[in-house]
Amino acid sequence: MGTAERRETAGDGTAAREATRQQAAPATRTSDEAGRRADGGPAREAAEARAAYRPLWVEEPARRRRLPDPVRTAAVRAVLIIAVTLIQAMVALLCTLAGSWLAFPMVISSVVSTIAATWAVLDVWVTRQVWNQRHGVVSTPSSTARALRRERRQARRERRQARRAQRAAGRERARIRRRGGAGQLSHP
Repeated sequence: MGTAERRETAGDGTAAREATRQQAAPATRTSDEAGRRADGGPAREAAEARAAYRPLWVEEPARRRRLPDPVRTAAVRAVLIIAVTLIQAMVALLCTLAGSWLAFPMVISSVVSTIAATWAVLDVWVTRQVWNQRHGVVSTPSSTARALRRERRQARRERRQARRAQRAAGRERARIRRRGGAGQLSHP
């Protein structure tokens, strides 16, 4: 899919398909006419192939949000450990069936690896819970993190207003001092 087509997509990919069809249609007509004039063989087949052109993929918006970086890192680590554990278990099984001396060490390493894989899965779960607790859970209306954010926002707003009022009062005092007291009602 070219850059121009990607820019024209409206999110569901229909505009890209329409743009591709519009681009392919004039080329089809000219090639088709040239094919008819000649022998009607390869030119016609090429035109039909261009008319049936579809982009390889259509970009769609993600249905779910991307995992936070620490959670994704823990998940990748867990998947790798689980994959190694499964490979070790298969090697242990095959060594046992073959009667190899390597069977016992592989069984022991498979047990240890299974414990590590369980730990890795728990690490993903704990990392996700910690991240949600620190950064707020968006999905639940009674989220304590949201209430904390609201309180912090209100406190910031109040501090800003107090600073503005102090600056305005300071500017007013400076203006009165520059005028030398002019504009005061109690001036003699």
